[in-house]
Amino acid sequence: QVQLVESGGGLVQAGGSLRLSCAASGRIFSVNVMGWYRQAPGKLRELVALSISGGTPNYADSVKGRFTISRDNAKNMVYLQMDSLKPEDTAVYYCNARIVTTTFRHLELWGQGTLVTVSS
Repeated sequence: QVQLVESGGGLVQAGGSLRLSCAASGRIFSVNVMGWYRQAPGKLRELVALSISGGTPNYADSVKGRFTISRDNAKNMVYLQMDSLKPEDTAVYYCNARIVTTTFRHLELWGQGTLVTVSS
């Protein structure tokens, strides 16, 4: 079984920082894409940041210059460093990964979600 487990959400004041972590575990052959999405109350889920193996990270315009995505490929982990947080960043943040298993199945997985609340 392959799964994603997230950690690092919480409550922070505007202007503060948080770091989210996500670990992929199980029978993994390769992880091609890892990213973060978020869903605020009453809104659709949206892309926050995406890391494609060998490529340049992509960011939503609303987080450019404030959020940084990084990966530890040896550990199959992805991180999201969030700085200069704003109340409008409040949302449930989901890790996403596109994985090839050891039996060469191609899977797209989601983490369980972690709540980030930014107070004004």
